[in-house]
Amino acid sequence: MAAFMFTVTPSIQKAVSLINNIEKSKISLLLTRILSKLYIVESRPFTDEEEEKLQGALGVSSEELELVLQTLEFFVQQAAYHSAKPQVLSTQLKELQIDDDKVDCIAEVWTNGAYGVINRLKSKGLACKKLEDINWRLNLQLAQSTKVKLKAPNTLLELALKSDDDESKERIRLDFSHEELYQFYQQLETIQQQLDTLFK
Repeated sequence: MAAFMFTVTPSIQKAVSLINNIEKSKISLLLTRILSKLYIVESRPFTDEEEEKLQGALGVSSEELELVLQTLEFFVQQAAYHSAKPQVLSTQLKELQIDDDKVDCIAEVWTNGAYGVINRLKSKGLACKKLEDINWRLNLQLAQSTKVKLKAPNTLLELALKSDDDESKERIRLDFSHEELYQFYQQLETIQQQLDTLFK
């Protein structure tokens, strides 16, 4: 019996609802581009300008587009990780309540692109850098020149990354508002649930 690749989360449920409202032909175009860029270091499927055009073409917000793209990418990442056959992928996508025509579309694109993606995955692996350390700081802005009373909390997060072939660490600093930090936390929760699924 094939391992179950997906766990139903609020984020995936929302993404499925959005995917079901997108035309099959457009899903095919999105996935084809995603597959062509998958596991290519520092390569995004779409440029900022292309994403703006996609928002209008698909009738979604920036956040909704990001969710759709991340979820479609996650579907094919899981398929690649499991070397899933199209029929297995189709069956498991249907269990997420994705419409049959969209499932057929995803399976077809996966069938056409699986060989190249799996070979790329084998040759380059999933991660080039490892997380060595995390530092964080909470800031609370209490006033501005235009607003006497203001409470604007934000979190500064610093990630220390290290590659196997380099002793030096790369430090990435991220600045989150309360809402942005909550969205980031939700994404981490989704990742954790998927990892739990893999190792059950």
